[in-house]
Amino acid sequence: MKRLNKPTARERGVAVVEFALVLPLLVLLLFGIVEFSLILYDKAIITNASREGARTGILYRYPTPTQAELQASVKDVIDQYCQNRLISLGAASSVQTTVIPGGSNPGDPLAVRVDYNYRFLVLPNFVSSLMSYSSQGLPLRAETVMRME
Repeated sequence: MKRLNKPTARERGVAVVEFALVLPLLVLLLFGIVEFSLILYDKAIITNASREGARTGILYRYPTPTQAELQASVKDVIDQYCQNRLISLGAASSVQTTVIPGGSNPGDPLAVRVDYNYRFLVLPNFVSSLMSYSSQGLPLRAETVMRME
């Protein structure tokens, strides 16, 4: 049986240099995966929030609420849904809600739009140099249309 030789000091030095060259790319790839996952998670949260808000808005109520009351109740539901679910890690989450009523009769559409500016957490400077997004963050939007009951 042949005995394997121990690597020489020169071979170990080459391995260290190769590792030093590859490490930044691996770290960048890892943080990119984390950042992209957070963006997709926040997008799913605002999509669900728009559905919850639209569902609140289309429910039949007697007496029929005014437009201001309808918008306030939808906004409250969306804000409560997003408050503890969005991943912002200390950054103030800014969720804008727009309610577009199509009428108050059964069958009329009600559209709820949720806008959220995702602020990059892990790679803010690198991403801003590659992409031209505003200093407010990456805009995410979810819209749900449901019919009044």
